[in-house]
Amino acid sequence: MDQRTELSEFLRSRRARLSPADVGMAPHGGRRRVPGLRREELAQLAGVSVAYYTRLEQGRGQGVSAAVLDAIATALRLTRAEREHLEHLARPSTKKRAPGARTLGIRPAVQHLLDSMDSTPAYVLGPRLDIIAWNRLARALLGDFPAMSPQQRNMAWQLFLRPETRELYVDWAGKAADVVALLRLYAGRCPDDPRLAALVGELSVKSEEFRALWAAHNVQDKCFGVKRLHHPVVGPLTLLCESLVLPGDQGQQIVTYCAEPGTPSAESLRLLASWSLEEAEGQGERASRSGA
Repeated sequence: MDQRTELSEFLRSRRARLSPADVGMAPHGGRRRVPGLRREELAQLAGVSVAYYTRLEQGRGQGVSAAVLDAIATALRLTRAEREHLEHLARPSTKKRAPGARTLGIRPAVQHLLDSMDSTPAYVLGPRLDIIAWNRLARALLGDFPAMSPQQRNMAWQLFLRPETRELYVDWAGKAADVVALLRLYAGRCPDDPRLAALVGELSVKSEEFRALWAAHNVQDKCFGVKRLHHPVVGPLTLLCESLVLPGDQGQQIVTYCAEPGTPSAESLRLLASWSLEEAEGQGERASRSGA
């Protein structure tokens, strides 16, 4: 991904979402041909020259200082995740190296932890949103991961290209927007990752919805929330989602789903756990008979 283009498009998209009224400025200059703040208005708010800001927005702001970036971020009212994204785009020396081409693994202790959570669906996401480990209940809730190819075991790929995943999330549009914003954040950190480029390329070709969300340049680092699902076996579920970052593991995080105690969703999750255990035992018996 071209860093200069990404920086230019990100700054223009953030500027376009603000109006003079949003930042306490009186509109001037007659009819406005473009939405949002003009470059000169943004430069005035940030305390930099119009020429300097124009060079930065055109991707020609080599050597921009942290103080100037902070002033621009404040003027654009960027969130914490957006500020981080701007820093990575404008100051490439701070970018992290992308993980290698091989599929990331997890420490054995992490898999033991997942397996011990027999009443809580849990899985591990890599930095590209690859699903690299899971427990039995996560497999029952979200999909048969062992039957999928490594390419398909990716949260973005599943949301846009797997019909069963689209049908699972009641608020599919919100989930899809969150996932694309997470991918954008990672792209700013590691723009030279060939596997990310391949994923974005495939999704852009095959999904018009992905193309539109990717072009919006939204970024966020969402770590928790409420998810409403409709499971084909146990029906509607309202679950609390939490993400726990694993230290020293190349951007890996454990994602868990749980239900409020005493709710219908808690009972449905218990039934799903029982069903998945019966399925696993049945598969084990069939495998044993076939090997006899």
